[in-house]
Amino acid sequence: MNTYVQAGVSGVMIGGLYAVMALGLSLTWGLLRIINLAHFALILLGAYVTYELTTSTGADPLLAALVLVPSMFVLGVAIQWVIERFQVDEFNSLLLSFGLFIIAIRLISNIWSADFRQIEADENPYASRALFVADIAFPVPQLMALGAALVFAVASFVVLRRTYFGRALRALAYDREMAAAFGVNPRRIGMLAAGLASAMAGVAGVLIGVNQAIFPQLAFEWVGLIFAVVILGGIGNLLGAVGAGILIGLVAGLVGVAWTPQGAPLVVFLLLILALLFRPNGLFGRLGAS
Repeated sequence: MNTYVQAGVSGVMIGGLYAVMALGLSLTWGLLRIINLAHFALILLGAYVTYELTTSTGADPLLAALVLVPSMFVLGVAIQWVIERFQVDEFNSLLLSFGLFIIAIRLISNIWSADFRQIEADENPYASRALFVADIAFPVPQLMALGAALVFAVASFVVLRRTYFGRALRALAYDREMAAAFGVNPRRIGMLAAGLASAMAGVAGVLIGVNQAIFPQLAFEWVGLIFAVVILGGIGNLLGAVGAGILIGLVAGLVGVAWTPQGAPLVVFLLLILALLFRPNGLFGRLGAS
């Protein structure tokens, strides 16, 4: 029985990591109508920068966020400026961001090679740390990811509900022309939102670097899974993305123990298909948290 409980707990915490990775994508897709595949490359780049800064300086890996958050924000703003400048629509944003994604993965491969990279245990103070409740382990790196997902989702909910920026962003999502007619600056609001989404990608990259080994092809493994989190949670629903990430992590963890780890993706995507047949807008509703 303890095996299943531990698998469930581990799955929930890994689901928190999925949620952190999904939040920025859900924000840009649901509120800006931009399907940003480059988001995955930014996460991977953040993980490599975390690895590089930690191994070269010996600093705490979490301190990489001090570099990544502002730099990723600027990069996200630059990408959104291009999208706004050339009036790229939702479908073409998928093609544009896919091109950026492939270019970024190739650059990462050229700089760091295709070898596996991981912060050594003596440089990563969180790698082997865990909290125990009875016989159940709660690894600290995964707890940090779950905590970050919850903090980001709640903070985003408050911002979207209580601030001018949030109300303007929601207005743009529902009717861009009407929002502009009432004084909302679509370009400025869009670039700020894209910057925040990319900053979230930077934080996700730090957490990936702390949690696991990285290699360039890892980003391809994230695409289907994180899209599943965004869609199941409801596109644009940031609290829903956290709930969906936890649910998918839980299911994958339990299936991995009860059946086989290779069967977990099959079960996850079968459940996604069934859920969307009955809940086309996701389990928690599209833009429900906005």
